[in-house]
Amino acid sequence: MIANFQDRAHVSSPQTSLSEYSRRMNKVLDHIDRHLDKPLDLAALAEVANFSPFHFHRVFAGWMGETLGAYLRRRRLERGALMLAGQPSLAVLNVALSVGFGSGEAFARAFKLHFGTTPTAWQRDTPKRWAEQSQTVANRQYRNLDQNVSKQSQEGHLEFTDNDLSQPLIMEMNMNVEIVELPAANIVYMRHIGPYGPSIGAFWNTVFMPWLQANGLADRPRYGIGHDDPSITPPDKCRYDACVEVDEGFVVSGNALSAKLPGGRYAVAKFQGHTTEIAAAWIAMFRDWLPASGMQCDARPCLERYPQHTQFNPKTGIFECELCIPVKSL
Repeated sequence: MIANFQDRAHVSSPQTSLSEYSRRMNKVLDHIDRHLDKPLDLAALAEVANFSPFHFHRVFAGWMGETLGAYLRRRRLERGALMLAGQPSLAVLNVALSVGFGSGEAFARAFKLHFGTTPTAWQRDTPKRWAEQSQTVANRQYRNLDQNVSKQSQEGHLEFTDNDLSQPLIMEMNMNVEIVELPAANIVYMRHIGPYGPSIGAFWNTVFMPWLQANGLADRPRYGIGHDDPSITPPDKCRYDACVEVDEGFVVSGNALSAKLPGGRYAVAKFQGHTTEIAAAWIAMFRDWLPASGMQCDARPCLERYPQHTQFNPKTGIFECELCIPVKSL
C-alpha cells in the first residue's frame, strides 16, 4: 500500500502534463519547419518529441486536429505559397524542391488542389490579392469603429463627429523603412495556436508577461513572430510565438522553449498605432513597399520587435514596435 501511494504521489498534475505535451509537440512543429525540404518520417519525429512511435501518430492528430501526413502536406504547400508571394522572380521548380516535392508537376497538382489555382497564377496575382486583403481589413475596422461609436455614444462615454468618421483608419504605407543588419539573438518563447487578433494580446497579458516577470525578464527586448499568413493557413492553425531575448545559458522553465533567432538583413519600419491597425500595416508593407524596393523576402521569419522601454498605453491600445521583414536582393 505504501509503494502504491508513493507512485500516485509522483504523478504529474494535469496542468504540468499539458505543458509538457505542448512543449514536446511544439518542438516537433519547429523541427518540421526546419526540414520541409527533407523526408520526414513518423519514427524520426516521434524521437524528436520523445514519444513512442506506436502512439505518436495518434497523439499528433489529437493535439493538432489533423493527421501528421495532412499537416506535412499543408505546411509544404503553405511555405511554397509564401515563397511564391514574397519572391516574384523565383522559379516554381525551385520552390517545389525547397519544400520537399520531387518535381514541379507534383507540386503544381497539389498546389491547385489545395489553393484552387496554379503556382504561376498565385505568384502573378499576389499584388491583387494583397490589395484585396488590405481592403478587407479596412472594412472590418470601419465596422468595428461603427459598433464602438454606437455603443459608446449610447453609454454617454464617447462621441464622434462626421468629420471624425471620415478620416480613413488605414493610410497608404508611408513608413520610413530602413535596411538594417540585426544580430542573431538567443530567445525563449511560448506559442499560441489559433486565430490572430485579440487572443494574441490576451496570450501576452495572461500567459507570457506573468512568466517574464516571474523570471526577471520583463525589461528585456521582446519579439512577436507570426509564422503563418492567415489568408493562406486556416486561422485555427496559425502559430504565433511570444519571445524574449535572453543571455546564453539561460535555463528554460515551464512550457517555454529556447531557440536562436537568425540575424542578418531586415527591412525595418517603426510602427505606432492601435492594436487593430498592425495587420493593415503588415499588408501595406508587403503590398506597397516590398514590390518597389528591389528586395524580396527570404526564408527567415518576419518579426515584430519590441525594444526595451517600448511604449504601450493600455487605455487607448496605442503601442510601438518595429516591423521587420527578412530581405535579400532580387
